Amino acid sequence: MPEVHLPHLDDDEEDHTPAVVPSSAAPRSPGKSILKIVLEVALISTGVFLGLAGEQWRENARHRESAEQALRRFRAEIAADKKAIEDVKDYHADRLKELNAYFEAPADKRNSVEVRLTKSANPAFVDRTAWDLALATQSLTYIDADLAYTLSSIYSVQAYMQDEARGFVQAMFIRPPVADGAAFLGALQAYFGDASLIEPRLLMLYDEALQGIDKALGDTK
Repeated sequence: MPEVHLPHLDDDEEDHTPAVVPSSAAPRSPGKSILKIVLEVALISTGVFLGLAGEQWRENARHRESAEQALRRFRAEIAADKKAIEDVKDYHADRLKELNAYFEAPADKRNSVEVRLTKSANPAFVDRTAWDLALATQSLTYIDADLAYTLSSIYSVQAYMQDEARGFVQAMFIRPPVADGAAFLGALQAYFGDASLIEPRLLMLYDEALQGIDKALGDTK
């Protein structure tokens, strides 16, 4: 009689038994994951903020250094320009008085009026290197606005004064003293007249700027 093989039901039941999930593979708590993300974001944000703050501090430090260097150059240049104006101011004022008296006198008596042109026009030679450098390096933008305005006024008035001196020199070459002495003296009178108006204003602006510069340099220390 042939053998009959019966299926093993126990084997099939074992095959379909679901695997037990180890306790180590259990899903993590959602609260812990969110807290970790929040902490990471906070740390990253803090790092970015500190980096930007540090860069801003370094930038401000560079601006302060640039402003201080510009102010020291301005102070040296303005002090030298002030001395140049002071050295010629009285000469210009005195010669103007003499020339006014000369032209006020009748033509036949002008030779008796003394005009002491010992130094001819004797213009003041002023500089503007600090101003040009401040514009080139943009350091003027880091200086107090009121002080920058005063500095701008100084160099504008100086430019006008230098234009007056160039105008006189051109007039002198066109009509030299040996060719027309009266025209030469008239040009001198006009130049001294303008100088006597410009120079006191420049000296006032110099003093105002020097006070402002000293105050600004004191604040940077």
